[in-house]
Parts: sequence; C-alpha cells; structure tokens
Amino acid sequence: MAQPKVAVIFYSTYGTNHQIAEAAAEAAAAAGAEVRLRRVAETAPEEVVKGQEAWAAQAEKMAHIPEATPEDLAWADAFFFSTPTRFGVAASQLRAFIDTLGPVWQQGKLANKAVTATSSAMNLHGGQEGTLLTLYPTFMHWGSILVPPGFTDESVTAAGGNPYGYSAKAGEFDDAGKAAVTYQARRLVEVAGKLIA
Repeated sequence: MAQPKVAVIFYSTYGTNHQIAEAAAEAAAAAGAEVRLRRVAETAPEEVVKGQEAWAAQAEKMAHIPEATPEDLAWADAFFFSTPTRFGVAASQLRAFIDTLGPVWQQGKLANKAVTATSSAMNLHGGQEGTLLTLYPTFMHWGSILVPPGFTDESVTAAGGNPYGYSAKAGEFDDAGKAAVTYQARRLVEVAGKLIA
C-alpha cells in the first residue's frame, strides 16, 4: 500500500478534541501514514480566552502545535477533523478555517481525498451526530471521499455506537474512545492508501 499523507486538523477549547486529534495522529502514523497534526486558529478575543482559566491553560498546552493552513490540506491525501459541538454544528473556529479553503477547493486540491471527522459535546446527546452530519456536506462540496467508521468494528459500538464518527462526552476521552479513534484513523489511512495506489 502507498504511504498516504494525513492532515489531522482540530479545534479544542478545553482539551478533549486535542486528545482525540493526538490519538488519531498517533494511530495514522502507526498505520504507515506521514502525518501533520494542526490546530485551527483561535478566533475568540484574547481577553475572553484569558478570562477562563481552563481555556487559557488549554491554549497554552497547544501553543507548540502549528496552526492549520490551506497548504496543509493541499499537501495531504486524507483529512481527519476533530471539533467540539456548538449548538449542533462545528465550532465557529473550525468553520472559519474551512472558509479560508476556497482557493484550494476551487483548484481541485481537496477532491478525491479521503476524509473523516469526530466531535464532542458536554453531554452524551449534545449534538455530536448533527455536527458530523453538517460537516460532511462541506466535504462533499470539495469532492472528497467520506470515510465514516460505520459499524465495521467492535470498537465503534463499544465507544457509544456513532457510525458517522467517534463522539465524545467532553472531558471523558477514555480507553474505549481511544480504541474507536484508533480504528477510525486506521480506516482512513487504509482507504487513502487505496485511493493513491
């Protein structure tokens, strides 16, 4: 199988999606991919972020991770997105990043590339599925190839059973969740490898 290049793109306020993204990046690399782990830029005012101790601490914890750019997606053969849920849709920070992708999308640089996504919310039914279902049409506009986990592995059911992509309760990314994310990332690498073969 060819070695695919995977961009793991995430936004995280308090750390859950950061943990998911790191697990995905680790699993993709273990599956043979070349990986770029990237965080999307914070768009909330600095005084708001600094005004919440946990938010500020998480921002500092991620400061060493490069910010995502359109070039990262042009470079990649596959994309793994992780985002918090905000009222049933992706966090505005991720949507703002997606809004910068017009030039690479218009050049066809996002087409025919494998993509998958995960999400989190503060409770078990906080809109995670809705978030993924509203992200996937964006990827379809790009011409990307959706690679949801489906019910193709026991880890999906063990982690709560979301066939669209792993969903976490914020602050509770456990071993079952890590196994599901690992599977989802490996599946992405497998499909991407076939697409570029």
